[in-house]
Formats: sequence, structure tokens, C-alpha cells
Amino acid sequence: MPEATSPPPALAAALRRMAPNLEQVEQAMRAQLSSETALLGALGEYLLDSGGKRLRPALLFWAAELCGYTGPRRVQVAAAVELLHSATLLHDDVVDMAELRRGRPSARAIWGNRRAVLAGDFFYARASSMIVEDGDASILEIFAETIRQMAEGELMQLERSFDPAISEAHYFAVIERKSASLMAAACSVGARLGGVTRAEQRRLGAFGHEFGLAFQLRDDALDYSAGETQLGKAPFTDLREGKVTLPLLLTLKRATTAEREAIGRVLKTLAERAHALAAQDVSASEETDRTDAGHPVDRADADDPADRTDADGGLATVLELVRRHRGVADTNARASQHVARAASAIAPFPDSLVKDALLAVAAFAADRAS
Repeated sequence: MPEATSPPPALAAALRRMAPNLEQVEQAMRAQLSSETALLGALGEYLLDSGGKRLRPALLFWAAELCGYTGPRRVQVAAAVELLHSATLLHDDVVDMAELRRGRPSARAIWGNRRAVLAGDFFYARASSMIVEDGDASILEIFAETIRQMAEGELMQLERSFDPAISEAHYFAVIERKSASLMAAACSVGARLGGVTRAEQRRLGAFGHEFGLAFQLRDDALDYSAGETQLGKAPFTDLREGKVTLPLLLTLKRATTAEREAIGRVLKTLAERAHALAAQDVSASEETDRTDAGHPVDRADADDPADRTDADGGLATVLELVRRHRGVADTNARASQHVARAASAIAPFPDSLVKDALLAVAAFAADRAS
């Protein structure tokens, strides 16, 4: 498991206060795993037991409370939001061929790609059913739009893998859809439960949007600066998967022509390796899919993600250029800017403990070490 980052005292106190509510959400999620297929229960329990920050349910609870609602509907809707998030993790790991998730083997590494995709579909279906059961058409509309945006963002990112020519506009369009949209939805839904005005709901949605951008920017910076114990996965995983994130985009913008060409060559090499690994992964996953018990197959001959470094030092060259051109430092600075915008979005709400909690979790998003 990744190393836990200690939250500041104000946030730690808010999370302790939130703990009973999040436990209810956890119970509601587990209640949705019932199926005639035993595998779905086992896979679902494995995913839920792997932990996670449960940020989206917490944001929904805080947003609802800020808007005056503390009733029982929060539990079901928050559980649906987190199940949706869990579904995206299952699908993302298949797309990215991820071997690790939160420091443990990913579901697709254990049960194979086909089972992981189908389990993700099951999670989507259960989450959607919970929203339908809640009965608020406006919340269902937010939910459906969020699913559309996340799928679109994943495709946009996939289409430009290993492409050094992508723009910042494209990068932000991707993370707005893949990451910020669900954070914004959690806050918007919480506000909707509180029955506030459209303007106030938009403010909470804007808070979630800016928070989500700050959170993803910090994630992208950590991929270049943190170790495997902190991340729960091999460092530089995004780079190896062809994700050209802001630290590298800023570096490309500031680099000399020769440096940009060097980065381009490394990305080309990584792309070739990724295609070869994809073919190898399909073969290994099919073997996993053929096992009755769904246990991990022996992949001793497969390339280990932690060892996928460029033999001629190309990857090290990219990392040095990112450091030299302040790619990580300036990405962290951008994250802090989005935290400030998040704080501004909810400034008109009266001061309270729950508002303090939202401000504290936003600040923590840009400062965390994992």
C-alpha cells in the first residue's frame, strides 16, 4: 500500500467527524455487490478492501452539509458516486495495462482483462440503479453527463498517447473530463440535496472542478518526483504509458530544439515498447481468463513495470530535463492556483466547520505526498 500522507490538524479533525458517515457509505457499497456470480463479489470486495481516500463521498457530504442537508439520502448517492469511481478504476487499469493499484496487484492482473471490464460494467450498473432509486431526475442527469465526460476524456487521452505535440489546452480538456468532472459532480449533487439556488449549486460544482484539477496536477507531478512506496505503483508510470502530462508539457515548451528532439525519440521508443508489451499482455490476460479460479498466472517472463527503463538512459534524460526546466515545481504551482480558485468559489458561503473542512481538503490536494 502507498504511504499515508498525514493531513493537517483541521482536515484530520474533519475526517474523524466524517468517519461514521463514510462507514455507512462503505456498507452501502458492499450491499451492492450481491450477485449470482461469486466472482463479482470476490473482485468487488478486493477492490473495496484496497482502500482509497473516499474523497468523492466526503466532498458530497461536506457540500450537502454546507447547503443545509444532513439527511439519509446522502449515503446512497455518495455510495453511487464512489461505485462509479471504482468502475472507472477497473476500466482504466485495463486501458493502461496496469499491474498495480494502490500498492497491490490490480484486479485485471489477477482476474484478467475480460473479467475486470465486466466487473466495471457491473459497478456502473449498480451505481446507476442507486441513483435511479433516489428518484431525483436532476441528480440522474448530472450522473449521466459525468459518465459521458469521463469516457470522452479517456478516449481523448488514448488518441494522443506518446504525442509530444499535444497542447496544454488538450491536456486540460482531458483532466477536466477524466478527473475534475466526478469531483464537480459530487459537490453539485451535495448542493442539490441541500435544495439551494442554481447559483449556489454552480459554486459548489466550481469548487469540485477546481479541486479536481489541483488533485490531478499534484498526481501528475508526483509521478515524476515520488517513489513507488509513496505512489503505490512504479514511478514514471504515466510517462511509460504515453501520458504526456503537464510536467513534460512545460518542459517541452521551454526546451531547446535538440532537447525536444531527444524527448521525442524517447517517447517513440516507449511507444514501441508499449505496443510490444500490449501484445504480450493480451496473451497473458487470455491465459488468466482461461483459469477457472481466476488466480494470478505466472508472469515471471513478462516485463516488470518497474524495470521498463530505457537501456540507453533515454528515460533518465527526460527526467533530468523535467527537473532542469522546473516541470514538477511549476506543475505544483499550478495546482496551488486551482486551490485558490476553489476557495474563491465557496467564499460567499458563511464561515463554518464544514466550510473549513472543504478549504482544508482543497489545500491538502496540492500539498500531499501520495
